[in-house]
Amino acid sequence: MPNKINESHREETVDSAANIQPPIPVVRRNAWLKVLTTAALFYVLLLVALLLTGNSNLFPTVVMVGNFMVPVAYVAFLYERRHLSRLTMPTVSFAFLYGGLLGILAASLIEPIFITQLNLNAIIRVGFIEEFAKILGVLVIASHKRHDSEMDGLILGAAAGMGFAALENNGYAFTAFLASNGNISVTVIVTLIRGLLSPLGHGTWTAILASVLFRESRNGHFRIDLQVIGAYLLVSVLHAMWDGLALFTSTIYNSGLSVFITDSVIGIIGLVVLWLRWREAVRLQTVLPPETEDI
Repeated sequence: MPNKINESHREETVDSAANIQPPIPVVRRNAWLKVLTTAALFYVLLLVALLLTGNSNLFPTVVMVGNFMVPVAYVAFLYERRHLSRLTMPTVSFAFLYGGLLGILAASLIEPIFITQLNLNAIIRVGFIEEFAKILGVLVIASHKRHDSEMDGLILGAAAGMGFAALENNGYAFTAFLASNGNISVTVIVTLIRGLLSPLGHGTWTAILASVLFRESRNGHFRIDLQVIGAYLLVSVLHAMWDGLALFTSTIYNSGLSVFITDSVIGIIGLVVLWLRWREAVRLQTVLPPETEDI
């Protein structure tokens, strides 16, 4: 009799354990908004402190916070919507770092070789050079990891492009500060305009290219096929139009508003393409779920 009771108890225990479902991971939504609002609050506080105290040591911090808050929030926004991707935050952070540093370094070394004067031909070359430079960071991150998920490429590309945008915006803000003989107002305006426009540019373009590059990879190896070449040509042309039309409109209308409108229109085109890439990436994840290995 005791043996039968013990066996019955074990069966009930097994049945109870089988009915226990693993906890569903909690996905934090809108954390990107918290990142953006917190950074914006500190930016305003730092700017007020700089104006009240005149402490020049605060200036680099003000510029850095102002130029990084939108790119970081943009990457956080896409990371929250990665769906079934198993990308980890450290990997995305390294893409932001490598994309920014390697992209800026490569562009600064390559551009002087092919660009000697500012004209339409030079503007087109800048688009092709910088889109090539930014993807280098993604290639470094993915060199020893799985890279056959379009969603992974989209997220890593966005991070690399936004790292490049943040550092480039820093440079433009500092240049504006020097050119205006230390006018803080000019620096703030440049930071705000480039910060607001940054989601429409570098991050979106590199995300488009990297998503196609990852989608076309086979057996753990990248392939440069017509689809990848087409994506590279598309983002390079969008980049060239962004720079060229902005220069053209600013020359004719001599207004920052015209530049803002022109870049916004081109940026919206890029966002539409990115949205289509994201929808396809989600669909492919549903059909072919990712491996259990995190990257």
